[in-house]
Amino acid sequence: MIQPLLSLDHLCFKVGNRTLLSDVEFELHPGERVAILGANGAGKTTLLEMMVGLNLPSSGRVVAFGKPRRSEADFREVRARAGLLFQDSDNQLFCPTVLEDVAFGPLNLGRSGPEALAIARRTLDELGIGSFSDRITHKLSGGEKRLVALATVLAMEPDVLLLDEPTTGLDEATQELLTEHLLRLRLPLAMVFISHDAAFVERLANRAVILKNGTLIKSVLHRHPHVHAHSHIHVHPEGEEPRHPHPDDLAEASHDASPMLKEQSEPSVTFKQAGILVEDHDQ
Repeated sequence: MIQPLLSLDHLCFKVGNRTLLSDVEFELHPGERVAILGANGAGKTTLLEMMVGLNLPSSGRVVAFGKPRRSEADFREVRARAGLLFQDSDNQLFCPTVLEDVAFGPLNLGRSGPEALAIARRTLDELGIGSFSDRITHKLSGGEKRLVALATVLAMEPDVLLLDEPTTGLDEATQELLTEHLLRLRLPLAMVFISHDAAFVERLANRAVILKNGTLIKSVLHRHPHVHAHSHIHVHPEGEEPRHPHPDDLAEASHDASPMLKEQSEPSVTFKQAGILVEDHDQ
């Protein structure tokens, strides 16, 4: 049996008198891309940070790369092999220029100056942001900082990627670039990521768990076909011919529509709308 890269064994975490995580069990194996789903405030970020020792458990244990990890010294080795993308990119970027920020990780791992710079440039090129090299980090937009923060993690060539809301603040084109890059990353690299973005989860995840009431629930992740009509907004430049039918076209087409096709009122985007359904394993 293949040894897991990371495992959490009966993990508990308390904040004051409040138990945020209780009896959490989890394993991450090579090649897995696991989505952690759950409501805001459920403890997802705390759980991700515990995997690299930024929060230490009240009880239970973390086993990473075959060894129990308890102390700060134990977790230094883990952080060299498991890269964490923070939810706030400003927590990750601290050097004057983009190239210096991305080269910092390889330098910290013992690479020479020329080696670290070569790795940094290659990583930026692979993400399509090679032109950012000499830019001042704090002057970047939020989406640009997100990509640079990811580059700082990827430059360390980790065995595990831990991503906290990686698509936050990205426009459609940048989100597509990021998603495609993550899908191309070499196996047996593994990922754990937090996201409320249904389309992103659908594209990237091959397993999902739900954090609910302080514990992880094993889940079934599957897709199913469904048909419904609902109104949604399209935006195109004034005077430009639209590439989709407009209401007059739809009204004419509706005479031929199946009687089974009915308009549905859907107040918000859900995983169901994206053609993805996540269910508790016990149900």
